[in-house]
Amino acid sequence: MRTRVLTIATLLALFALVAVVACAPAPTPAPTSAPPTKAAVSALKVALVTDIGGIDDKSFNTTAWKGVQDAQAKLGIQAKYLQSKQQTDYDKNIQEFVQEGYPMIVTVGFLLGPATAKGALANPKVNFAIVDYTYPDCAPGAKVGVDCGSDKPIPNVRGLAFQTDQAAFLAGYLAAGMSKSGKVGTFGGLQIPTVTIFMQGFQAGVQYYDTQHKANVQVLGWDTKANKGLFTSTFTDPDKGRTSAQSLIDEGADVILPVAGLTGNGAFTAAKSAGNVYAIGVDTDQCVSVPDACSVLLTSVQKNMDVAVFDTIKSVQDGTFKGGVNYVGTLANNGVGLAPFHDLDSKIPADLKKELDSVKADLISGKVTTGVAALK
Repeated sequence: MRTRVLTIATLLALFALVAVVACAPAPTPAPTSAPPTKAAVSALKVALVTDIGGIDDKSFNTTAWKGVQDAQAKLGIQAKYLQSKQQTDYDKNIQEFVQEGYPMIVTVGFLLGPATAKGALANPKVNFAIVDYTYPDCAPGAKVGVDCGSDKPIPNVRGLAFQTDQAAFLAGYLAAGMSKSGKVGTFGGLQIPTVTIFMQGFQAGVQYYDTQHKANVQVLGWDTKANKGLFTSTFTDPDKGRTSAQSLIDEGADVILPVAGLTGNGAFTAAKSAGNVYAIGVDTDQCVSVPDACSVLLTSVQKNMDVAVFDTIKSVQDGTFKGGVNYVGTLANNGVGLAPFHDLDSKIPADLKKELDSVKADLISGKVTTGVAALK
């Protein structure tokens, strides 16, 4: 009998133990052993290849990369970039991302045109977008793969181009209206179309101001008719930008437009040192990207590359991506424009602001033109 009582007590204790264990919360698995979520497995992988200006140029590459980062934050994509330190890195960096299995590759800049075409034609299942370039890009007599990328549209590439002459026209009008010396200046990194389009628009805007006001503001550093100007031959040397800007200031220019990526930031230093000299940024709102320059920046000629890159990535993610069709940013679609006046807003006369609004409307309607051919 005693043995039976012990047995029953033992069984009751075991049942109680089982009940406690069953009701206890399950242990949390170690993070390293947790399986990836469905979202993590299916997230679109997007790669970006910079030009030689680098990811931290506070201008061109930085703005394109922001579009990828925005897609990462809002769309949940995976993102990575490779920085090109020299032009021979373009093919290598594109190929590295192809080998890593990236289905979407964004390249940044005019100089990557041939390399992007080569990579896209060799990998038709990979979607590409290239900032500041469109296809076909071959002039008569050009050798495909050497002098240009393709003599026809490429089915898996979307070109992202920007009619920056329109926004630069407004910047030229503003510069002329703010100049006290009657001279304004500009310089570029390299004499390539995506640089000179700013300078052409800038000069046209100054000349339009002269016509409207019967003035004679001169542009130093660029002559559209002669197709000649001041160039630093680099996008990565702020000191060269400073000396180029200083040479224009020494000639009397009191508003400077540098179109040279990181090199151009040296112009802000020169303007601050000179006193009574203004500057105009490019590509992004440089009062935001280079806050130390805000005290001399009238505005910036923006091309909203981040928006174009983001929208293109979104189209790949939702299955609506169309290669062989180019995007062109204009004043009409907010692809280009002027940044806010920020610290210098109070310095700009109200009448000049109204004139800028009117000129912008006339550019959009076609009543006023920049003289630069429309991009396609």
